Amino acid sequence: MRPIIEFCTNNMHHGTDEVMEKLEQNPDYDVLEYGCLGNCTLCYMFPYAMVNGEIIEAETADQLYELILDKIKEIEAWDAIDFD
Repeated sequence: MRPIIEFCTNNMHHGTDEVMEKLEQNPDYDVLEYGCLGNCTLCYMFPYAMVNGEIIEAETADQLYELILDKIKEIEAWDAIDFD
């Protein structure tokens, strides 16, 4: 399953625009930008994004990028498990 990574335009002042641009370079990711994701308090305080609907937050944009990649690896590991 392709990871869906969502960003809020109102959170770009934390540097998430650069994170989004890096992730957009990978054709295996669906990267989306919305005017609002409805997490206004979090959005004001920290860089964050949503990966497959799960909120990922960090202290810095660079840390957010690494946490998003970690979450994607976790998703890929689960997808690789054959439950049959």
